[in-house]
Amino acid sequence: MLCKEIMKQDIQSVLADDTIQTAACKMRDANVGFLPVCDSAGRVLGALTDRDLAIRVLAHSRPLSTKAGDVMTRGVVACRPDDDVQRAEQLMGQHHKSRVLCTEADGRLVGIISLSDIAQSEDDRHTAQTVRRVTEREAVQHESTR
Repeated sequence: MLCKEIMKQDIQSVLADDTIQTAACKMRDANVGFLPVCDSAGRVLGALTDRDLAIRVLAHSRPLSTKAGDVMTRGVVACRPDDDVQRAEQLMGQHHKSRVLCTEADGRLVGIISLSDIAQSEDDRHTAQTVRRVTEREAVQHESTR
């Protein structure tokens, strides 16, 4: 199965110059906690999560006029639409990410694959293995804070 067969294509995103207030409103309206941050040509520059807003904005009392590009996560994980879904799973596990962006060769965003997309497309045993690899980091961090 190819990534383009399971990726979500109706994607909300923000520009790097959009404010975090604009980003938060888009998250609220679309009921999502993750937005790709793109340039004007649709090329991915980073990602902004609800966690980024809490940790990098609220915890530091930054103004709502803060630009998305100033607080986004820059290290995004991406695959190509014609990659096998196993490639997306491998990237999720390797980078401990619950989402993988699908981009064209020029970096233009065309889709997003989440763990739930994987779960709905694969057998339970295979999905469980991917979830374990993605969440390993969370388990290790949780144990170290005890």
